[in-house]
Amino acid sequence: MDRAPTLEILAREPEGFSIWNGPPFNNGQPKVKLERVSCTAANYCGSGSRLMVMESSSSICVYDCNTSTKIKSFDIPAVSASTLSPCGTFIQTFQKSTTPQEKNVVLWLIENGAAVYQHFQKNMTKTTWPAIQFSSDESIACRMVTNEIQFLDGKDFTKGIIYRLRVPGVMAIELSKTPGSHIAAFVAESKGVPASVQIFSCKQDAQAQPIARRSFFRCSSIQLHWNHGSTGLLAVAQSDVDKTNQSYYGESKLNYLTTDGSHEGLVPLSMFSFLFCCHRFPSFFFMYEVRIIDLWSICQGRRVPFMMFNGHPRVWNLPLSMDLFLPEQQYLTTNAVHCLSWVQALTIQSDGIRKGNVSLSGKLSFICLAGFGNLPGDMAFWDYSEKRLIGTTKAECSVSSEWSPDGLYFMTATTAPRLQIDNGIKIFHYNGSLYFKKMFNKLYQADWKPEAPEKFGDIMDLVKSVSIIKIDETKTQANTSQAAAKVSMNTSQAATKVSTNIMQKPVAYRPPHAKNAAAVKAELFGGISSSEEINKNAMRNKKRREKQREKKAAEASAAASDDN
Repeated sequence: MDRAPTLEILAREPEGFSIWNGPPFNNGQPKVKLERVSCTAANYCGSGSRLMVMESSSSICVYDCNTSTKIKSFDIPAVSASTLSPCGTFIQTFQKSTTPQEKNVVLWLIENGAAVYQHFQKNMTKTTWPAIQFSSDESIACRMVTNEIQFLDGKDFTKGIIYRLRVPGVMAIELSKTPGSHIAAFVAESKGVPASVQIFSCKQDAQAQPIARRSFFRCSSIQLHWNHGSTGLLAVAQSDVDKTNQSYYGESKLNYLTTDGSHEGLVPLSMFSFLFCCHRFPSFFFMYEVRIIDLWSICQGRRVPFMMFNGHPRVWNLPLSMDLFLPEQQYLTTNAVHCLSWVQALTIQSDGIRKGNVSLSGKLSFICLAGFGNLPGDMAFWDYSEKRLIGTTKAECSVSSEWSPDGLYFMTATTAPRLQIDNGIKIFHYNGSLYFKKMFNKLYQADWKPEAPEKFGDIMDLVKSVSIIKIDETKTQANTSQAAAKVSMNTSQAATKVSTNIMQKPVAYRPPHAKNAAAVKAELFGGISSSEEINKNAMRNKKRREKQREKKAAEASAAASDDN
């Protein structure tokens, strides 16, 4: 087996980004692989082979991730959006255009910097970007136009449009990635006709009729998610208004369709539940989080299609329910949706942890249940194979979280602009123990470099190697500490006594505008300062207590004289 790739971490600050070698670290600190580079944005391609860097609004650079060197620069004025293709072969850019004659969506070949394809697009939204979608191997490409889906040869764009698929009223599409064999199309509700999600084959000969179709009313937005293998599709339909008046946050419906036509149905949710999908757009929804995690891309044919959280938006302080759906056991077609036994154990035993996020490691070995966003940040780590809890911890104020590609480390980050203070990175072991922590004045982004999980060895071998490294580091630290203790034992004892005596309670946080408020008020209105006012109150209370003591003493002496 080839040597496993080295883990890498990208950290972007206001001054630019830098790349570190990932864990395990020597001496507990990461080694900087690429020194800080000025930029406004940085993103990896899907395979992790190349890195796109926005140096300014008119300059884009592409780096080779193996050598960390700049391989190509593009000077494109007024770029509004840009993205890399899955393998890093092409870069796609969008510019605002005033006339249809100006082709503002351009596909550039990174190797020579040539524009291989371009077309006009009036505007850009999350639904319509990227305008050109690729399969994971870049063999198939497609784009959506009015009432039509156009297919292109991902290896040779000089052929132009090779065939067209007519879908009247199409508003959003999603091409399956691995492999690129099917495409899902969403048609919005119009003139009393319900909205629908349809699945078509990407083969030209089999595109006459949809393979699967699901219709529904009350849909304001849609999110489409393919599994690994392109055999099933999750469609999350959301409406801004709940006509049943059961939820202020709108209404959600989860639909499940298969490419073989065996299932085209609605996934039943609990009553008063709201569903929020975070696979593509991670976010936080007030004090309530409901997430769907697409596990198909990791499971690769195993019997675990997807997990989800659901519950009531207003009962945010109670644990949400997590369901593991198995369509081959027909759980999707019944109202009594059950979970596997170990998932039930998760729900029962971790009721003390308010959770709204679930993350599965790339090797399908460990699961992290967490409550981020407006929740306290509790995390519970579970062993997937043994179905047992292996550790709990907390990562407060975490904005993003992600497993390392080898499945041994879990990284959380507190980033701006979501939070402007306490920005930093925390890396935990698979069992929840803290491995590394670094704070920043301001941090915008923290990402693992993408790598295929198959490039790493068996998870148990990796766990053993990490344990050996930890034992060696512990022995080295113990020997060093013993030597230092023999040299300066008296000094350390004295320092320990001093440190125990100087322990103080943490000071409460005060916002900057309130620190000098009392002094400013006294200066403006001629009053006394807060410190002087406190001293006067203390003296007044002291005199009052002394008078009370004298009065009690006089009463006691008078009572004694009367008895005599």
